[in-house]
Amino acid sequence: MHKDNKDDLRKLFVGLDKKVNVEGKGRIIPINFDNAATTPPFKRVMKKILETSEYYGSIERGDGQKSLYCSDLYEESRNYLLKYFNAPEDIYTAIFVANTTDGLNMVSNILINSKDDIVITTRMEHHSNDLPWRGKCNLKYVEVREDGRININDIEELVDKYRERIKYITITGASNVTGYINDIKRIAKLIHKYGGKIIVDGAQLVPHKRVSMCQEDSSENIDFLVFSGHKIYAPFGSGAIIGLKESFNMNPPDSKGGGTVDLVLDDREIWLNTPEKNEAGTPNLFGAVAIMEAMKEVERIGFDTIEKNEKELLKYIIDGLKDLSRVRLYADNENINDRLGILVFTIDGMSYEEVGEKLSEVRGIGVRQGGFCSHPYTRRVLGIADNELQNYISKNGVPGLVRVSLGIYNTKKEANIFLETIEYLCRRYAK
Repeated sequence: MHKDNKDDLRKLFVGLDKKVNVEGKGRIIPINFDNAATTPPFKRVMKKILETSEYYGSIERGDGQKSLYCSDLYEESRNYLLKYFNAPEDIYTAIFVANTTDGLNMVSNILINSKDDIVITTRMEHHSNDLPWRGKCNLKYVEVREDGRININDIEELVDKYRERIKYITITGASNVTGYINDIKRIAKLIHKYGGKIIVDGAQLVPHKRVSMCQEDSSENIDFLVFSGHKIYAPFGSGAIIGLKESFNMNPPDSKGGGTVDLVLDDREIWLNTPEKNEAGTPNLFGAVAIMEAMKEVERIGFDTIEKNEKELLKYIIDGLKDLSRVRLYADNENINDRLGILVFTIDGMSYEEVGEKLSEVRGIGVRQGGFCSHPYTRRVLGIADNELQNYISKNGVPGLVRVSLGIYNTKKEANIFLETIEYLCRRYAK
């Protein structure tokens, strides 16, 4: 597609120009700068969902015409994901889940067999790639640097220390707080050196960057990738795990029930192979179809266009905020080549809650404020030492920031309105 015209891109979405009531301004078109949380749907997604609903039937449960149509469409969605992520079907499977959180819980429950299993993770992680591993294994954390980035040399030191004892490293592809993109290929190579495997939380990475499971150098391959549909313009309650078939087939399923078994006897059961054995109950057909259609649209737009637009807008907003003396930016805002379109800030004299509320009330701008389900990392980005945390919380509450996160469709016009509104908040409300 390779279009730079944002008006053309905006036409691909549902609801962007749907007006909302804003006190003192009447009905206006809102601005969504909270795409890291949830994105609006593509029109082609809604069209396909409506079309599919007219033929909706059970999946792999009967031979009626509608059932066969839906079963074929469901498997088409699965096969499309494998091709999209360059995941050969003889090595990988695609398992549909509810979202990234659900997928990471499933992966941790299935893959960890002993509390002695060593798993490496980082202090950059979203809670969904931290909490599921706690208490199940011997979890080793890699600290972040002062600028919020991961020091890969620290990962290498841990890998060389524990060697074959390490089972997995589980790491975010890109941070939902700072937008930093991690060097997954290099990290994969480190963990594969001694036979471990890499699990990538792709919730933020997948909507913004092309991700390939297989590389020319196989030591750089990704073993498991987990992501959500609602962050890639397909909000129908679905996500997926792209992972090694062998690992899922050699372990019992996390959830058990209808659709997971070949045969159930009085005293034992015979499991189906993956992915069926890992998708208990009636599948979410609409969620699977939505992901496929959204990815087709993303491919049509092209990642070159997506990344170029996002980087230009990120720099424009950062430069605009730098001109406002009361605004405090966090993370490295000079070297932004390894960042997605995500930035975090505070306004001196206003709480992060107040900034978020006023942006919505004054101009219908949606941002995220708080700890972003990443409390340990947010605290580090803010520069709050561990021994200062309790005192900070008693005075200020949970440490937090205000986040702007960009989508394909956001425009310079929206950025200007946002910057003008921030300037107004600094004048009007900052104490």
